[in-house]
Amino acid sequence: MTMVPAIGRELSNPPSDGISNLRFSNSSDHLLVSSWDKSVRLYDANADLLRGEFKHGGAVLDCCFHDDSSGFSVCADYKVRRIDFNAGKEDVLGTHDKPVRCVEYSYAAGQVITGSWDKTIKCWDPRGASGMERTQIGTYQQPERVNSLSLVGNRLVVATAGRHVNIYDLRNMSQPEQRRESSLKYQTRCVRCYPNGSGYALSSVEGRVSMEFFDLSEAAQAKKYAFKCHRKSEDGRDIVYPVNAIAFHPIYGTFASGGCDGFVNIWDGNNKKRLYQYSKYPTSIAALSFSRDGGLLAIASSYTFEEGDKPHEPDTIFVRSVNEIEVKPKPKVYPNRAV
Repeated sequence: MTMVPAIGRELSNPPSDGISNLRFSNSSDHLLVSSWDKSVRLYDANADLLRGEFKHGGAVLDCCFHDDSSGFSVCADYKVRRIDFNAGKEDVLGTHDKPVRCVEYSYAAGQVITGSWDKTIKCWDPRGASGMERTQIGTYQQPERVNSLSLVGNRLVVATAGRHVNIYDLRNMSQPEQRRESSLKYQTRCVRCYPNGSGYALSSVEGRVSMEFFDLSEAAQAKKYAFKCHRKSEDGRDIVYPVNAIAFHPIYGTFASGGCDGFVNIWDGNNKKRLYQYSKYPTSIAALSFSRDGGLLAIASSYTFEEGDKPHEPDTIFVRSVNEIEVKPKPKVYPNRAV
């Protein structure tokens, strides 16, 4: 029997440059991976099989699934592409005026949403014929460069440079439902909505994560908080690492965070506890994704150049089996009280 290391098993044929994102399919253990080597790759994570690859005209900064064998990718060459691995073909939905940083597909609205460093969000109808005039639904100006997007139902959360957070209803994109400022002091790295649709988690370069709620009532806002993570003390100094990635478990609603310290932590946000920490990975954690049933966690161990250009470990995709004990919230234990 092959022994699986504590950090998981490596996928064969990884990208040759930095991994920008990875995502599991909603209907299988297919894994979509985008990279600075200008590639988008589709793997069968269980079989350790590379099922297909597309090469683009620039670094691929994000990707997402449409169905089990097709999806969307966005690039530093300003283009938004639809890619179909079964047919082996791609076409361009449209373009932004600067590199496109992130992409999401809304199953609720049937739309592709892209965010760019040109300070806009664009919505696209992938069912239209190719060409921007046929597929683009709208362009929505943002206060700064878009760094991260997340969707839950019809709600879209947009995190930009300058610590801005805009919250939209996809059914009425004319203006944000809410305009917020991040409660964290430094640049946002990642935003991810809670699976139950009640709010979002946001991480920053300062080794912190904030837990936020959409409901603006006083009672709901009293529940929000932020916590420190991905830090260590060395020679009396607190060394702080950026938190690059957040991924929610689809069953339990707990979440994983990944930082430039090479660690992946599992958190119970409701009870404000860390449940688990995996063994250290070779280099920075660039991206995380749970499989549809939460049984697998894909981890991109990929240097994110937070310390500049220097020799570093190879870019690697690890897939590890997730035990329930690592991700299931622990029941609260109350001390015995005298009657």
